[in-house]
Amino acid sequence: MSDISYSTDKNGFSYRSAGILVHDGRVLLQMHDGEYAFPGGSVAFGETTAETLIREFTEEIGEDIIEVGELKWVWENFYSWNNKPYHQICIYHLLKLRDTTHIPLSDKFIHKEYLEDDGNAVWFYWIPIDELENISVHPSNAGELLQQIDGTVQHFIERRK
Repeated sequence: MSDISYSTDKNGFSYRSAGILVHDGRVLLQMHDGEYAFPGGSVAFGETTAETLIREFTEEIGEDIIEVGELKWVWENFYSWNNKPYHQICIYHLLKLRDTTHIPLSDKFIHKEYLEDDGNAVWFYWIPIDELENISVHPSNAGELLQQIDGTVQHFIERRK
């Protein structure tokens, strides 16, 4: 299956699914290239956003450990990368851990695929929710959104240069 994304000489687009996994007052974030984001990945053609999350967590953590819950956020993200404009649509679901024996609950751990060579490592961090306002995370209003998470779906737009 191929990802639902493209990149041309002029612009790019991606369709992404991300998971909101909260445990003991902390949220799981990934860091790559100095930026925090919610774990997930590109949606493949013919795949639901829930299926994307199960696949991505299995690839990255090495176990099928999550249950995908309800849709919470829809983020339209406009940004620049490699000197060209990108448009990303990201769908966020609440996640629940089915099993905590296969995921490190310490402050940080490394992406399964990079255990031997962490030059391009994706690190995972358990960040206390009340500390999100002190770090650079995408989406930038994540702390506020997590404080108001309820039965509704939040839609928001962010334009970054």
